[in-house]
Amino acid sequence: MDNDTLAAFPPDPIAAVTFPNPYPFYAHLVAEAPLYRDEALGLWIASSAAAVTAALTRDDLCRVRPAAEPVPRALQGSPAGEIFARLVRQTDGQDRCPLKQAVSATLASVAGSTAAQESHRQAKALAADIEPGANPGAVSSFAFDLPAYVVLSLLGVPADLLAEAARWAGAFAGCLAPAASPGQIDEGKAAAGQLLFLLRSLLGAPEADHSLLAILSREARRFGREDPDVVVANAAGFLFQAYEATAGLIGNSLLALATQPGIRERAGGGLLRVVQEIQRFDPPIQNTRRFLAGPGTIAGREMQEGDVLLVVVAAANRDPVVNPHPDRFDLTRKNRRTFTFGAGPHACPGEALATTIAATGVEQLLRSGVDLERLAETVTYRRSANLRIPLFGKEEL
Repeated sequence: MDNDTLAAFPPDPIAAVTFPNPYPFYAHLVAEAPLYRDEALGLWIASSAAAVTAALTRDDLCRVRPAAEPVPRALQGSPAGEIFARLVRQTDGQDRCPLKQAVSATLASVAGSTAAQESHRQAKALAADIEPGANPGAVSSFAFDLPAYVVLSLLGVPADLLAEAARWAGAFAGCLAPAASPGQIDEGKAAAGQLLFLLRSLLGAPEADHSLLAILSREARRFGREDPDVVVANAAGFLFQAYEATAGLIGNSLLALATQPGIRERAGGGLLRVVQEIQRFDPPIQNTRRFLAGPGTIAGREMQEGDVLLVVVAAANRDPVVNPHPDRFDLTRKNRRTFTFGAGPHACPGEALATTIAATGVEQLLRSGVDLERLAETVTYRRSANLRIPLFGKEEL
Protein backbone atom coordinates (compact mmCIF):
# COMPACT_ATOMS: atom_id res chain seq x y z
CA MET A 1 0.00 0.00 0.00
CA ASP A 2 1.46 3.39 -0.97
CA ASN A 3 2.18 6.23 1.46
CA ASP A 4 -0.62 8.44 0.13
CA THR A 5 -3.18 5.74 0.91
CA LEU A 6 -1.79 5.19 4.40
CA ALA A 7 -1.82 8.94 5.05
CA ALA A 8 -5.57 8.98 4.33
CA PHE A 9 -6.17 6.48 7.13
CA PRO A 10 -6.80 7.36 10.77
CA PRO A 11 -3.90 6.47 13.07
CA ASP A 12 -5.75 3.67 14.85
CA PRO A 13 -9.22 2.10 15.26
CA ILE A 14 -10.19 4.43 18.11
CA ALA A 15 -9.39 7.55 16.10
CA ALA A 16 -11.33 5.98 13.22
CA VAL A 17 -14.63 6.36 15.10
CA THR A 18 -14.91 10.09 14.32
CA PHE A 19 -12.76 10.11 11.16
CA PRO A 20 -14.52 11.56 8.09
CA ASN A 21 -14.51 8.17 6.34
CA PRO A 22 -13.11 5.28 8.39
CA TYR A 23 -14.37 2.53 6.12
CA PRO A 24 -11.39 2.15 3.75
CA PHE A 25 -9.24 1.76 6.87
CA TYR A 26 -11.62 -0.85 8.26
CA ALA A 27 -11.55 -2.70 4.94
CA HIS A 28 -7.75 -2.76 5.16
CA LEU A 29 -7.93 -4.24 8.67
CA VAL A 30 -10.43 -6.91 7.63
CA ALA A 31 -8.27 -7.95 4.66
CA GLU A 32 -4.79 -7.60 6.18
CA ALA A 33 -5.06 -7.69 9.97
CA PRO A 34 -8.36 -9.28 11.05
CA LEU A 35 -7.04 -9.87 14.59
CA TYR A 36 -3.83 -8.26 15.76
CA ARG A 37 -2.11 -6.75 18.77
CA ASP A 38 -1.77 -2.95 18.77
CA GLU A 39 1.07 -2.33 21.18
CA ALA A 40 0.62 1.46 21.13
CA LEU A 41 -2.99 1.11 22.31
CA GLY A 42 -2.27 -1.92 24.47
CA LEU A 43 -5.22 -3.73 22.89
CA TRP A 44 -6.03 -6.66 20.68
CA ILE A 45 -8.00 -5.45 17.65
CA ALA A 46 -10.70 -7.72 16.18
CA SER A 47 -12.14 -6.51 12.86
CA SER A 48 -13.22 -9.39 10.63
CA ALA A 49 -16.62 -11.02 11.00
CA ALA A 50 -14.97 -14.25 12.19
CA ALA A 51 -12.81 -12.53 14.81
CA VAL A 52 -15.66 -10.29 16.02
CA THR A 53 -18.04 -13.26 16.26
CA ALA A 54 -15.48 -15.19 18.29
CA ALA A 55 -14.95 -12.28 20.68
CA LEU A 56 -18.66 -11.61 21.18
CA THR A 57 -19.78 -15.22 21.62
CA ARG A 58 -17.04 -16.58 23.90
CA ASP A 59 -18.62 -15.25 27.07
CA ASP A 60 -16.81 -17.91 29.12
CA LEU A 61 -13.55 -16.14 28.28
CA CYS A 62 -14.41 -12.67 26.94
CA ARG A 63 -16.18 -10.67 29.64
CA VAL A 64 -17.95 -7.33 29.32
CA ARG A 65 -16.09 -5.94 32.34
CA PRO A 66 -12.66 -6.63 33.87
CA ALA A 67 -12.93 -8.93 36.89
CA ALA A 68 -11.15 -6.45 39.15
CA GLU A 69 -13.38 -3.52 38.17
CA PRO A 70 -17.00 -4.58 37.52
CA VAL A 71 -18.04 -0.94 37.92
CA PRO A 72 -15.87 1.84 36.44
CA ARG A 73 -13.79 3.35 39.21
CA ALA A 74 -15.04 6.87 38.53
CA LEU A 75 -18.66 5.79 39.13
CA GLN A 76 -18.19 3.68 42.26
CA GLY A 77 -20.17 4.80 45.29
CA SER A 78 -22.57 6.94 43.25
CA PRO A 79 -26.10 6.52 41.85
CA ALA A 80 -24.54 6.05 38.39
CA GLY A 81 -22.44 3.21 39.76
CA GLU A 82 -25.52 1.75 41.45
CA ILE A 83 -27.27 1.60 38.07
CA PHE A 84 -24.21 0.28 36.23
CA ALA A 85 -23.65 -2.55 38.73
CA ARG A 86 -27.15 -3.91 38.15
CA LEU A 87 -27.37 -3.61 34.35
CA VAL A 88 -27.88 -6.94 32.66
CA ARG A 89 -25.69 -5.82 29.72
CA GLN A 90 -22.78 -5.17 32.10
CA THR A 91 -23.12 -8.40 34.06
CA ASP A 92 -21.28 -11.66 33.38
CA GLY A 93 -22.09 -15.19 34.51
CA GLN A 94 -25.18 -17.34 34.72
CA ASP A 95 -26.99 -15.08 37.20
CA ARG A 96 -27.67 -12.65 34.37
CA CYS A 97 -29.75 -15.14 32.33
CA PRO A 98 -33.12 -14.74 34.10
CA LEU A 99 -32.77 -10.95 34.03
CA LYS A 100 -31.82 -10.99 30.34
CA GLN A 101 -34.99 -12.99 29.65
CA ALA A 102 -37.06 -10.44 31.57
CA VAL A 103 -35.48 -7.50 29.74
CA SER A 104 -35.91 -9.17 26.34
CA ALA A 105 -39.54 -10.03 27.01
CA THR A 106 -40.24 -6.47 28.16
CA LEU A 107 -38.76 -4.85 25.06
CA ALA A 108 -40.50 -7.37 22.80
CA SER A 109 -43.82 -6.35 24.33
CA VAL A 110 -43.53 -2.82 22.87
CA ALA A 111 -41.49 -3.49 19.74
CA GLY A 112 -44.46 -3.27 17.38
CA SER A 113 -47.33 -0.82 17.13
CA THR A 114 -46.90 0.60 20.64
CA ALA A 115 -43.37 1.80 19.90
CA ALA A 116 -44.37 3.10 16.47
CA GLN A 117 -47.34 5.06 17.81
CA GLU A 118 -45.38 6.65 20.65
CA SER A 119 -42.46 7.43 18.35
CA HIS A 120 -44.78 9.15 15.90
CA ARG A 121 -46.47 11.15 18.65
CA GLN A 122 -43.22 12.37 20.18
CA ALA A 123 -41.52 13.00 16.81
CA LYS A 124 -44.42 15.15 15.64
CA ALA A 125 -44.33 17.23 18.82
CA LEU A 126 -40.54 17.67 18.85
CA ALA A 127 -40.39 18.58 15.15
CA ALA A 128 -43.15 21.18 15.41
CA ASP A 129 -40.64 24.02 15.74
CA ILE A 130 -38.23 22.75 13.05
CA GLU A 131 -39.02 24.64 9.87
CA PRO A 132 -37.36 24.47 6.44
CA GLY A 133 -34.05 26.31 6.67
CA ALA A 134 -33.87 25.98 10.45
CA ASN A 135 -30.48 25.90 12.17
CA PRO A 136 -29.04 22.41 11.59
CA GLY A 137 -28.29 22.25 15.31
CA ALA A 138 -32.02 21.85 15.90
CA VAL A 139 -31.85 18.54 14.01
CA SER A 140 -29.10 17.26 16.32
CA SER A 141 -31.15 18.25 19.36
CA PHE A 142 -34.16 16.42 17.89
CA ALA A 143 -32.05 13.28 17.27
CA PHE A 144 -31.02 13.11 20.92
CA ASP A 145 -34.35 14.17 22.40
CA LEU A 146 -36.58 11.79 20.46
CA PRO A 147 -35.30 8.45 21.84
CA ALA A 148 -35.23 9.87 25.36
CA TYR A 149 -38.80 11.21 25.14
CA VAL A 150 -40.10 7.97 23.63
CA VAL A 151 -38.47 5.66 26.16
CA LEU A 152 -39.33 7.90 29.11
CA SER A 153 -42.95 8.09 27.99
CA LEU A 154 -43.09 4.31 27.55
CA LEU A 155 -41.67 3.94 31.06
CA GLY A 156 -44.62 5.94 32.38
CA VAL A 157 -42.98 9.32 33.00
CA PRO A 158 -45.63 12.09 32.93
CA ALA A 159 -45.56 14.47 29.97
CA ASP A 160 -44.71 17.50 32.12
CA LEU A 161 -41.49 15.80 33.32
CA LEU A 162 -40.24 14.55 29.95
CA ALA A 163 -38.01 17.52 29.10
CA GLU A 164 -36.22 17.51 32.45
CA ALA A 165 -35.91 13.72 32.55
CA ALA A 166 -34.49 13.75 29.00
CA ARG A 167 -31.75 16.12 30.20
CA TRP A 168 -30.97 13.72 33.03
CA ALA A 169 -30.82 10.84 30.54
CA GLY A 170 -28.32 12.75 28.40
CA ALA A 171 -26.12 13.64 31.36
CA PHE A 172 -26.22 10.06 32.64
CA ALA A 173 -25.26 8.69 29.21
CA GLY A 174 -22.45 11.22 28.99
CA CYS A 175 -20.84 10.14 32.26
CA LEU A 176 -20.59 6.54 31.02
CA ALA A 177 -18.51 7.48 27.97
CA PRO A 178 -14.86 6.33 28.06
CA ALA A 179 -13.72 9.91 27.33
CA ALA A 180 -16.02 11.63 29.85
CA SER A 181 -14.49 14.64 31.60
CA PRO A 182 -14.56 14.99 35.42
CA GLY A 183 -17.31 17.58 35.02
CA GLN A 184 -19.40 15.27 32.84
CA ILE A 185 -18.94 12.44 35.34
CA ASP A 186 -20.09 14.59 38.26
CA GLU A 187 -23.08 15.86 36.28
CA GLY A 188 -23.98 12.33 35.23
CA LYS A 189 -23.80 11.00 38.78
CA ALA A 190 -26.25 13.65 39.95
CA ALA A 191 -28.54 12.98 36.98
CA ALA A 192 -28.49 9.25 37.71
CA GLY A 193 -29.73 9.98 41.23
CA GLN A 194 -32.61 12.03 39.83
CA LEU A 195 -33.55 9.25 37.40
CA LEU A 196 -33.49 6.62 40.14
CA PHE A 197 -35.73 8.76 42.35
CA LEU A 198 -38.17 9.36 39.49
CA LEU A 199 -38.37 5.71 38.41
CA ARG A 200 -38.71 4.44 41.97
CA SER A 201 -41.63 6.82 42.48
CA LEU A 202 -43.33 5.35 39.40
CA LEU A 203 -42.74 1.71 40.30
CA GLY A 204 -46.06 0.31 41.45
CA ALA A 205 -47.97 3.54 40.78
CA PRO A 206 -51.51 2.71 39.54
CA GLU A 207 -51.31 5.28 36.72
CA ALA A 208 -48.19 3.54 35.35
CA ASP A 209 -49.60 0.01 35.53
CA HIS A 210 -49.32 -0.55 31.77
CA SER A 211 -45.96 1.14 31.35
CA LEU A 212 -42.70 -0.41 30.24
CA LEU A 213 -41.50 -0.10 33.85
CA ALA A 214 -44.48 -2.07 35.16
CA ILE A 215 -44.02 -4.72 32.47
CA LEU A 216 -40.34 -5.07 33.38
CA SER A 217 -41.27 -5.46 37.04
CA ARG A 218 -43.75 -8.23 36.22
CA GLU A 219 -41.36 -9.99 33.86
CA ALA A 220 -38.54 -9.82 36.41
CA ARG A 221 -40.83 -11.40 38.99
CA ARG A 222 -41.81 -14.10 36.48
CA PHE A 223 -38.15 -14.97 35.92
CA GLY A 224 -37.23 -14.89 39.60
CA ARG A 225 -35.62 -11.43 39.82
CA GLU A 226 -37.98 -9.44 42.03
CA ASP A 227 -35.47 -6.92 43.40
CA PRO A 228 -36.97 -3.46 42.71
CA ASP A 229 -33.49 -1.89 42.61
CA VAL A 230 -32.57 -4.23 39.76
CA VAL A 231 -35.79 -3.38 37.93
CA VAL A 232 -35.29 0.37 38.26
CA ALA A 233 -31.63 0.18 37.24
CA ASN A 234 -32.42 -1.72 34.06
CA ALA A 235 -35.26 0.67 33.26
CA ALA A 236 -32.68 3.46 33.47
CA GLY A 237 -30.47 1.30 31.27
CA PHE A 238 -33.12 1.39 28.54
CA LEU A 239 -32.64 5.14 28.49
CA PHE A 240 -28.89 5.40 28.13
CA GLN A 241 -28.70 2.51 25.67
CA ALA A 242 -31.33 4.10 23.43
CA TYR A 243 -30.16 7.68 23.83
CA GLU A 244 -26.88 7.83 21.89
CA ALA A 245 -27.22 4.83 19.58
CA THR A 246 -30.61 5.98 18.27
CA ALA A 247 -29.37 9.55 17.85
CA GLY A 248 -26.57 8.13 15.72
CA LEU A 249 -28.99 6.07 13.65
CA ILE A 250 -31.06 9.18 12.94
CA GLY A 251 -28.07 11.35 12.05
CA ASN A 252 -26.30 8.76 9.92
CA SER A 253 -29.52 7.97 8.07
CA LEU A 254 -29.96 11.66 7.23
CA LEU A 255 -26.39 11.80 5.94
CA ALA A 256 -26.98 8.77 3.74
CA LEU A 257 -30.12 10.35 2.31
CA ALA A 258 -28.10 13.50 1.60
CA THR A 259 -25.10 11.80 -0.01
CA GLN A 260 -26.27 8.50 -1.53
CA PRO A 261 -28.02 9.19 -4.86
CA GLY A 262 -31.57 7.94 -5.17
CA ILE A 263 -31.98 6.37 -1.72
CA ARG A 264 -35.09 8.33 -0.85
CA GLU A 265 -36.76 7.46 -4.14
CA ARG A 266 -35.87 3.78 -3.81
CA ALA A 267 -37.02 3.67 -0.20
CA GLY A 268 -40.37 5.27 -0.95
CA GLY A 269 -42.22 5.28 2.34
CA GLY A 270 -40.03 2.51 3.74
CA LEU A 271 -37.53 4.50 5.78
CA LEU A 272 -37.19 1.57 8.16
CA ARG A 273 -35.20 -0.15 5.40
CA VAL A 274 -32.84 2.83 5.26
CA VAL A 275 -32.21 2.64 8.99
CA GLN A 276 -31.67 -1.12 8.85
CA GLU A 277 -29.02 -0.73 6.17
CA ILE A 278 -27.45 2.24 7.98
CA GLN A 279 -26.86 0.11 11.05
CA ARG A 280 -24.64 -2.01 8.81
CA PHE A 281 -23.25 0.63 6.44
CA ASP A 282 -22.51 3.50 8.87
CA PRO A 283 -23.45 2.34 12.37
CA PRO A 284 -23.55 4.52 15.47
CA ILE A 285 -21.77 1.87 17.52
CA GLN A 286 -18.34 1.39 15.98
CA ASN A 287 -16.64 -0.74 18.59
CA THR A 288 -17.02 -2.35 21.99
CA ARG A 289 -14.61 -4.05 24.38
CA ARG A 290 -14.10 -7.45 25.92
CA PHE A 291 -11.81 -8.41 28.81
CA LEU A 292 -10.05 -11.78 29.05
CA ALA A 293 -11.02 -13.65 32.21
CA GLY A 294 -8.17 -16.13 31.71
CA PRO A 295 -5.71 -17.41 29.14
CA GLY A 296 -7.24 -18.79 25.97
CA THR A 297 -7.47 -18.78 22.21
CA ILE A 298 -9.66 -16.38 20.25
CA ALA A 299 -9.86 -16.85 16.47
CA GLY A 300 -6.55 -18.70 16.50
CA ARG A 301 -4.61 -16.16 18.60
CA GLU A 302 -3.30 -16.97 22.07
CA MET A 303 -4.29 -14.35 24.66
CA GLN A 304 -3.61 -13.93 28.36
CA GLU A 305 -5.74 -13.14 31.38
CA GLY A 306 -6.26 -9.40 31.60
CA ASP A 307 -5.83 -8.79 27.87
CA VAL A 308 -8.37 -6.38 26.35
CA LEU A 309 -10.04 -6.78 22.96
CA LEU A 310 -11.30 -3.83 20.95
CA VAL A 311 -14.10 -5.43 18.93
CA VAL A 312 -14.61 -3.28 15.81
CA VAL A 313 -18.18 -4.16 14.90
CA ALA A 314 -18.31 -1.46 12.20
CA ALA A 315 -15.49 -3.20 10.35
CA ALA A 316 -17.14 -6.62 10.66
CA ASN A 317 -20.35 -5.16 9.19
CA ARG A 318 -18.40 -4.51 6.00
CA ASP A 319 -16.61 -7.85 5.85
CA PRO A 320 -17.37 -9.14 2.32
CA VAL A 321 -17.46 -12.70 3.66
CA VAL A 322 -20.79 -11.99 5.39
CA ASN A 323 -22.02 -8.99 3.35
CA PRO A 324 -20.98 -9.18 -0.33
CA HIS A 325 -20.29 -5.82 -2.01
CA PRO A 326 -20.09 -4.24 1.46
CA ASP A 327 -19.52 -0.67 0.23
CA ARG A 328 -22.82 -0.68 -1.67
CA PHE A 329 -25.76 0.90 0.14
CA ASP A 330 -28.35 -1.74 -0.64
CA LEU A 331 -31.90 -1.37 0.69
CA THR A 332 -32.82 -4.85 -0.52
CA ARG A 333 -29.69 -6.61 0.75
CA LYS A 334 -30.40 -10.28 1.27
CA ASN A 335 -29.26 -12.04 4.45
CA ARG A 336 -27.87 -8.80 5.87
CA ARG A 337 -25.50 -9.52 8.76
CA THR A 338 -24.86 -6.79 11.29
CA PHE A 339 -22.93 -6.73 14.55
CA THR A 340 -24.00 -3.24 15.61
CA PHE A 341 -26.24 -4.49 18.41
CA GLY A 342 -23.83 -7.26 19.34
CA ALA A 343 -24.02 -11.03 19.06
CA GLY A 344 -24.18 -13.94 21.43
CA PRO A 345 -25.28 -13.76 25.08
CA HIS A 346 -24.77 -10.00 25.35
CA ALA A 347 -26.59 -9.00 22.16
CA CYS A 348 -28.75 -5.94 22.77
CA PRO A 349 -32.49 -6.80 22.72
CA GLY A 350 -33.42 -3.19 21.91
CA GLU A 351 -32.64 -3.25 18.19
CA ALA A 352 -36.27 -3.26 17.04
CA LEU A 353 -37.19 -0.37 19.35
CA ALA A 354 -34.17 1.72 18.30
CA THR A 355 -34.76 1.23 14.57
CA THR A 356 -38.46 2.04 14.92
CA ILE A 357 -37.73 5.28 16.78
CA ALA A 358 -35.01 6.24 14.29
CA ALA A 359 -37.10 5.55 11.18
CA THR A 360 -40.03 7.52 12.59
CA GLY A 361 -37.75 10.41 13.48
CA VAL A 362 -36.15 10.55 10.03
CA GLU A 363 -39.56 10.43 8.38
CA GLN A 364 -40.81 13.31 10.51
CA LEU A 365 -37.73 15.43 9.79
CA LEU A 366 -38.14 14.90 6.06
CA ARG A 367 -41.79 15.84 6.33
CA SER A 368 -40.71 19.03 8.12
CA GLY A 369 -38.62 20.00 5.11
CA VAL A 370 -35.15 19.63 6.63
CA ASP A 371 -32.42 20.71 4.19
CA LEU A 372 -30.36 17.53 3.78
CA GLU A 373 -27.61 19.18 1.75
CA ARG A 374 -27.10 21.81 4.43
CA LEU A 375 -26.88 19.11 7.08
CA ALA A 376 -24.15 17.32 5.14
CA GLU A 377 -22.20 20.56 4.73
CA THR A 378 -22.19 21.29 8.48
CA VAL A 379 -21.52 17.82 9.89
CA THR A 380 -18.92 17.07 12.54
CA TYR A 381 -18.80 14.06 14.87
CA ARG A 382 -19.30 13.99 18.59
CA ARG A 383 -16.07 13.28 20.46
CA SER A 384 -16.14 9.60 21.34
CA ALA A 385 -13.98 6.49 21.49
CA ASN A 386 -16.74 4.14 20.34
CA LEU A 387 -19.82 6.02 19.05
CA ARG A 388 -20.15 7.64 15.62
CA ILE A 389 -22.77 10.34 16.13
CA PRO A 390 -22.99 13.23 13.66
CA LEU A 391 -23.61 16.73 14.91
CA PHE A 392 -25.09 19.29 12.58
CA GLY A 393 -24.24 22.97 12.84
CA LYS A 394 -22.48 22.69 16.18
CA GLU A 395 -19.31 21.19 17.58
CA GLU A 396 -20.65 19.62 20.74
CA LEU A 397 -23.96 18.59 22.28
